[in-house]
This record gives sequence, structure tokens and C-alpha cells, in this order.
Amino acid sequence: MKNKFYSFINIIGLTIGMASAILILLWIQNELSHDRFYKKTDRIYVANNRDKVNGKIMAWHTTPAPLGLAVKKDYPEVEDVVRVQEYAANFLLTAGDKHFSLHGEFADTGFFNMFSFPLLEGNASTALSKPNNIVLTKQLAVKLFGNDNAVGKTVRIDSSDYFTVSAVMKDLTSNTRFNFEYVLPWDYAVRKHMIDSNWNNNNIFTYILLKPNASQAAFDTKLKNITIEHTKGTAYPSTTQVFTQALKDTWLYDKEENGNYVGGRIERVRLFAIIAALILIIACINFMNLSTARSEKRSKEVGIRKVAGAQRSALVVQFIAESILLALIAGVFAIMIVQLALPAYNNVLGLKLFIDFHSASNWLFALAFILFTGLIAGIYPALYLSSFLPVKVLKGTFKSSNKVVTPRKVLVVLQFTFAIMLIISTMIIKNQIDYAQKRDMGYSKDNLAFIIEFGDAHRNYELIKRDLISSGAATAVAQTSAPMTESWGDSWGFEWNGSTEDDKKIDFNMFSADEDFQKAIGVKIIEGRGIDAYTYKTDSSACLLNEASVKAMRLKNPIGTIIRNGSDSLHVVGIIKDFILGTPYEPIQQMIIVGPIFSGHVINFKLNPNPSIAASLKKAERVFQQYNPQYPFNVRFYDEEYDKKFHDEKQTAILAGLFAALTIFISCLGLLGLAAYVAQTRIKEIGVRKVLGASVQGIVALLSKDFLMLVLISFVIASPVAWMIMHKWLASYSYRVNISIWVFVIAGCLSAAIAFITVSFQAIKAAIANPVKSLRTE
Repeated sequence: MKNKFYSFINIIGLTIGMASAILILLWIQNELSHDRFYKKTDRIYVANNRDKVNGKIMAWHTTPAPLGLAVKKDYPEVEDVVRVQEYAANFLLTAGDKHFSLHGEFADTGFFNMFSFPLLEGNASTALSKPNNIVLTKQLAVKLFGNDNAVGKTVRIDSSDYFTVSAVMKDLTSNTRFNFEYVLPWDYAVRKHMIDSNWNNNNIFTYILLKPNASQAAFDTKLKNITIEHTKGTAYPSTTQVFTQALKDTWLYDKEENGNYVGGRIERVRLFAIIAALILIIACINFMNLSTARSEKRSKEVGIRKVAGAQRSALVVQFIAESILLALIAGVFAIMIVQLALPAYNNVLGLKLFIDFHSASNWLFALAFILFTGLIAGIYPALYLSSFLPVKVLKGTFKSSNKVVTPRKVLVVLQFTFAIMLIISTMIIKNQIDYAQKRDMGYSKDNLAFIIEFGDAHRNYELIKRDLISSGAATAVAQTSAPMTESWGDSWGFEWNGSTEDDKKIDFNMFSADEDFQKAIGVKIIEGRGIDAYTYKTDSSACLLNEASVKAMRLKNPIGTIIRNGSDSLHVVGIIKDFILGTPYEPIQQMIIVGPIFSGHVINFKLNPNPSIAASLKKAERVFQQYNPQYPFNVRFYDEEYDKKFHDEKQTAILAGLFAALTIFISCLGLLGLAAYVAQTRIKEIGVRKVLGASVQGIVALLSKDFLMLVLISFVIASPVAWMIMHKWLASYSYRVNISIWVFVIAGCLSAAIAFITVSFQAIKAAIANPVKSLRTE
């Protein structure tokens, strides 16, 4: 209470530092708990494939459907196997007059036994035991049946099949790999011909539950050649090996390299754990600096206490207790700030993070966190203040250190070094995102929308296409096998004149499109022509190649090339300019685009901007409702879908920028306190200088230069460290920006300007003060 200004700075600094650390720790807790909350998590493994593709060893998570049955039958160390099809279940669910088109999954009978999702109604063992059972999430059950008991009630799937609700489960949390509103039995997918028994089709997730004490390494050795053995002697023998990855590691270790999962999200978790620790340390440094800077104010107290018989240990305990008390006050404020900030924070992250105030372990952690913060903040000041010699203090010969290098200066440099590193990193991440966003997509996404075909949309495609154009809703319409931003299928094993055995391992994205593909999407034909089965009867087996395919296949004159895969053959009629289907940060993959040989699944339409996009969208909705009345008009826009590809990098940039700003703010709070104290201790010197004719600018420069020198030293240290860290981060992207010198120039100028403004506030206040007051003797 006697030093309100300095107490305010200490408490605010600790509050913001602790709140920032708590927010980051909540996110880290969510990441580390991903798929680790099932009762049998430690024994669940995900089957993976490994093979040589495009000239290098690669691994991927999807496996053939028959793999699960073979593993369960032939391997005694396996307790259960569950197969999940995550892509195909997008049906219209109807109950009474309520219709919802939502995403679900197909799963084997043992799904709810292996993955212990809490069931609010129903039994886990029998939930999927009958071919017409369906399990709903609580959210979907309420949508369909209100608050009534849903178990036993009937749901219609599309327009033909009826299912009985066998169980209702709690809504999925954000820390699970699964994303569905309902689960259907595996047998239904088989009945609908959505799943085959081909060992070369990899579109299923296979989860394996090993028996207690079974060895993963020993099991992997036995499992390795299972696909090779089951395809031996067939028309398409496989060279693909199978291995497992612990389920609890799949989220954090998702980066594939040379056929193994070696990193990924875990690297971002480690990065933000370091950021949380450093932000907290910076807040503690403020406390240390202000406590030690004001040591002269407390030196006589220490001297008198020692003369009166106080031991150094007692003084240490006193000073640490003071810091813990301040940390406790700051901790209460920090939790309040976190609660207020969580809605916006969750919105940025797309998560549902929260503090569980009913958890005893959370309260114990909070107490330990506050004690730890108070101890870190107070230990150095306590040792420093308790070391004063009473003889020097009481004789008045004690003086603060004026050495070139002092612990206080080192701590200030440390603060600003970290802050500048974060500023540089944020700017480079932002530059990388901008660089990738400006990359040529290969088609025009402006006013381009699409809708996935459900119900009667596919059967009525020609009528929908006609009415979209005749009504003025769209200027062009095209049907494709997948959205332009996603890969729904790939294949290898192709041959052509001049190909080698290794060329069979070139993986091609498979895509199909009708005759208006070029007109509606805006892709560019750079050689030959587009596919048009109405004009050219032989185009039923025609295909287009992208530039990447021509290069990989080493074709000098690609038009007319015959491409074979077993008994099927395609002939090349055109070459299209590469367009981005997958990630914009990586090289574009080989692609084969076929015509009517494959059926379409997506209707793409270019909205007419006249009179407005909104008006055209309403017209389009009326057309789809006319020809597919039972299904909602779930339209999606390519500019929004493409923007989702930058989600992780944007999230990292936002978080890094936010915590960089908070770090600068905390550092400047400490700088403000130090500047105020320096101005106070040099008040008589400033008065004398003003009397002798010193200008306000000269005094401001005098008081500011030492602090700006510390910021300059911080910049010199931070720049090469930030460059090394970001160079390593950028190395993970094939398509990446060069690190510009201007990033460092801007970061240096920005940090210096912020520091100068902070210090000059107190410097100007001291410089314009009346020297008569400061020089007047008591």
C-alpha cells in the first residue's frame, strides 16, 4: 500500500504472465489428452501401410477392408479389431418432419467396447450388434426427438432404409480423432456396396486391441507381410507392408518421414510449452528487477532487523512470503482474466477449452502454480536483499551497483531478447502464409461454389444444370468426382510405352469431370483439348494429364499416349495446367482426369454476379430444392474451403502474435517501473543539469540511452537465434518464402520504438519537473 505504483506494476505483470501461461497450458493439456482418455488406450493400435511410392518410402493410415478380419482370425495376441469407414456416411436422417444431412461413420460391432465413449442411453456391447441399429450423439438425438428418450425410436436413412436408435452417446469432445454425429453398423456399408474386399483398396481405418502384456514390436514383425501374402499369386500382387502405431501417439506424431511417424504436432506443443515458460519467467523478471532496483529503500530495514538478531534465513522467508502473497493476488486476477478470455480464445482455436473448477487436482495444480511463480519471482530478490551487511547499510555507505554488467541488465536483455524473437517469428510465419496464399491455384475460385450430391441430385443432374443456367443463377456448371480442394481417390500400377517397373509405383490423384469442367472451373488446357463424350464418342476412355504427370512419366509428346492399368486403358487427349488439390505448401502431385468412366459426386457452379451473388444463390437454392427437395441446400464456397488449408499456420501466427504482444507489454511494464525508479534516484542530478542549461531533449536522451542500449543488445542476440529457429521451421515446407532482412529491420525498429516510448514517458515527466523542488533541501 505504501508503494502503490510498483505494487501495481508487479501484480499486473504477474497477472498477465500467469494468465498467458494458463491459456497456453489449457491448449497443451487438450493436445496431450488427445485420444488418451479411453479405458483401453494403452492397448489400442492403428494399422498403417508402408510402401515405395513416387520413388520414396511412404506411410499412410488407411488400410484394406479385409485386413481387419484376417488380423482378428490369425493372430492370437489380438483381443479385438474394429474397422471404421470415416468418409462414406453422409446421409439424410429423417424423424417425423425433421430432416438433417449430417456426417456419420460405419464401424464394427466392438466399436463402443474398444473406444469407451460414455453412453447416456443403451448398452455398449449391443449398440451396433443388429444390422439396423444406429447410435446418435446427444446433440443429434435432441435435434431429431427433442428431450424425449430416443432409444427404440425409428430414424429413416435417405428415403429407403429404417434404423432403430440403440444408444445415445455424449457429444464428442475436441480431443478425439473421431468426428461424427451418428454411427451405423459395418454390415450396412457392405449392403450398400460402399466397402469391398479388395486387398489393394486402402480406404479403411483399422484399430487393433492387443491382449494385456502383448508386445507391439513382436506383433509388428508377424504382421509386416500380411498384405503381400494375401495378394501373392493374384492379378495385382502387392509390395505393401503393414505396421502399427499406438493410438495415443497418432495425434501428436502425425508427420510422416521415410515411412515412419517422427514428429508433427508434438513440435508445436513443445514450442508453446517453451513460450508459456518464458512468458512466466519474463513476468517474474519484472518482479526481480523492481525488487532489487529499489533495494536502497529496504536496505535500512534489513540492517535493523539483522542488528536486532534476525537470521538471514528468516529474512529470505519474509521476502519470499511477500512475493508469494503478490503471486496469490495475481493468480486470482489471472484466473478471472482467463475465464473472460476463453470464449474468444476458443473461437480462434476452434476448440472448447474450459477450467474444471470441480476438479480437486486442478485446485492443487493452481496452488502449486502460484507457489512456484512466487518462489521463482522472489528467490533472487530474497537472497539479494538478505545479503546486505548491516554495518555498511546503517553507516550509509551502501550503494547500488553501477557496473557495466549487472544481473538487472542481464534480466532486461533476456526479456527483450525473447520478445523480439517472437516478433520476428510472427512476421516470418505471416510472410509464409501470404506467400502460399498468393501461389497460383491453377483455376478461378471467385464466385465458384459446389454442393455434394445426395439423394436425387445425381439422378437429376442434367435438369439441375439446365435450370441453374436458364434461371441466371449460374454462368457455368460442371460435375466432378470430388471438390477441387480435396483428393478423394488415388491409384498406381499404370503402364505406358517407355514406362519401367518402378513407374508402377507412381501415385496419381484420380479425378473425373464432365465436358464443362474447363468452362466452370477455369482450369487451363495448355495442350490438346478437353474431354467431351457428346462430341467425341471415343472420349468415354479419354483422360487429361496435369503438368506434373507429364514430367513424372517423361512424355515428350503426351497427346495420344495410351495409359494401361490391368485390362483398362485410357488415351490422353489434353494437358492441363497444374492446379492445387492438396496442401499449397508442397509440390503438386501427379493427376489423371477422366471423363464419364467414373460417376460424379460434386456439382460445381459459377454463380452469376448479376444482379448480385446473394440473388443468384437464392435462385440456385430454389433449383436444388425443386429437384432434391428432401435434402438441405448445403452449399460451400471454394474461396472458404481453400482458406481452410492455412488454418494451422494462421492459428500459430495468431497465437505467436498474441503472446509476442503480451510479452512486449510485460517487458515494457518492467521497463516503465525501472525508468520511474531511475528518474526518481537521479532527480537531484536532473535538477542540477536543468539549472546549468540542459534541454528537455538532452535529459530525455540521457535517461533513455541506457535502456535503448539494452534493447539493442537484445536485438543483436535475438536475430540470429530467431533466424535459425524459423529457418528450421520453413525447411518443413517445400514451397516456402525466403527470410527477408526487412523482417529483422522492422522488428528491431518496432521494439526500439516501443521501448523508447515507454521510457520517455517517465523521462519527459522528470525532465519537465521544476528543479527548485528537486534541489530544495530538507
